[in-house]
Amino acid sequence: MSCLFCKIVKGDIPSTAIFEDEFGYAFADVHPQAPVHVLIVPREHIPSMTDTNQSNRALLGHLLWAAAEIARTKGLDDGYRIVVNTGDKGGQTIDHLHLHLLGGRQMTWPPG
Repeated sequence: MSCLFCKIVKGDIPSTAIFEDEFGYAFADVHPQAPVHVLIVPREHIPSMTDTNQSNRALLGHLLWAAAEIARTKGLDDGYRIVVNTGDKGGQTIDHLHLHLLGGRQMTWPPG
């Protein structure tokens, strides 16, 4: 498979795990947009939120929990943002569902 995130999850491309379990894998973004910028990806290849269905409900909830757990370990008690870009117009650049955990600075609104 040519998916960048699938290769990272499999260990074909090196990364430093920030969190991992049987459902997901989290690692630092190589182009951080905040002092803390972590990507949380499901181990299963799902191209985007558009490709999810009712059978993915537990996985999606687990990924959100993982993001909150990472935020706790990173000391982001004063706030953080979780972003899921979907599709070209939503800013998604890698066709593998992923959550961005951003923190360590003031987030602004609207994001862009």
